[in-house]
Amino acid sequence: MAEENGQNAAPQGEAPVFRLQKLYVKDLSFESPNAPDVFLAQQAEPKVDVNLGLKNNKMENDHWEVVLTVTATVTNAKDEKTLFIIEIEHAGVFVLKNIPEKHLPMVLAVDCPTLMFPFTRQIMSQVSVDGGFVPFLMEPVNFMALFQNAAKRKQEEQQTQ
Repeated sequence: MAEENGQNAAPQGEAPVFRLQKLYVKDLSFESPNAPDVFLAQQAEPKVDVNLGLKNNKMENDHWEVVLTVTATVTNAKDEKTLFIIEIEHAGVFVLKNIPEKHLPMVLAVDCPTLMFPFTRQIMSQVSVDGGFVPFLMEPVNFMALFQNAAKRKQEEQQTQ
């Protein structure tokens, strides 16, 4: 139900629009700094370190660019040698129209990357195979939990000031 003041409601008769217009790779890097030695060494269970970033910017005519940045460093747990590093900036252009202002941060931080992530994951998997390794399959990411944790931290910071 829309709030009485109408501030958070979509304009009368206009339904909200959420549409992915385009996905593209802005930047992609693959490194295997210890090749070919890593292919000859006895492999232990790999150790994986993944860093995730997200940013967005408003374009024109209800278009938003959302950029998912992932850096994955995979090392041999036995000797700590780096097997490979994948860095990707995977972006999408979304049409977001008639979405209430209070819901926009969640749409940009949860819905957009949730839609993009399977494609990002596939690109990273294929790059690791092309680099001579087994497919690198990232675990699913709960973007809602990340959003809620960030909001909670922000609220706690504001209360301590």
